[in-house]
Amino acid sequence: MKLSDFRVLSFDCYGTLIDWESGIWSALAPLRSRVGAAAGMGLARAGVELTREDALAAFARLESRQQDRTPGMAYPEVLASVHGQLAAEWDVAGDAAEDAAFGASIGHWPAFPDTAEALAYLKQHFRLVVLSNVDRAGFAATQPWLGVAFDAVYTAQDIGSYKPDVRNFHYLLERLRELGLAQEQVLHVAQSLFHDHVPANALGLASAWIDRRGVAGGATAPVAGDVRWDFRFGSLGELVKAHRGGSSGS
Repeated sequence: MKLSDFRVLSFDCYGTLIDWESGIWSALAPLRSRVGAAAGMGLARAGVELTREDALAAFARLESRQQDRTPGMAYPEVLASVHGQLAAEWDVAGDAAEDAAFGASIGHWPAFPDTAEALAYLKQHFRLVVLSNVDRAGFAATQPWLGVAFDAVYTAQDIGSYKPDVRNFHYLLERLRELGLAQEQVLHVAQSLFHDHVPANALGLASAWIDRRGVAGGATAPVAGDVRWDFRFGSLGELVKAHRGGSSGS
């Protein structure tokens, strides 16, 4: 199997194209500051640790739980709710304005350094599609970071559920079939094993793992059991290099 065997690349966006962990960590700064101040006064719950990894792990746990419980909730509202839950978990007072600001922070999350250049190259060889857990307005705010026009964008708002629900992938494949593109022509490109590769496996959809972290954890919930992928790259730039060289990746 080679990358050139495919006609369509369907992308997860946040975590794959957009450095959402840096964006989340930065957007949590006001809350982190309040937690630190409370701890300094002896007011925060004993044992609260606000290292970046611990904060991202807490976010991952609460985000996936909220999305599972409220699949029709718009993503900015999911983020706002998670922010409020983090404040409660970290034993500081809730702040509705901070919750809302965190929910509106998506457009400030930066792209990875290789994203725009890689997408510009891939656009010359594939149809590019996004399958994302955000809403349409959130993706529109992100679009300037990406530098290309996608052939199609499918969001959780369009579908009514959040990945890793297989309905999102059924929706993707059905829309592409309407465009005359078969599943065998589609390669799903994503960082998250939890959100993307597990459901891709369930449907027999070929996938490329962009293993940007190199270690488990972060803002993505852990997975149980084995997960498969057809290609594995450390970055989108590595995928481009493999395509240029006609490689099958690893």
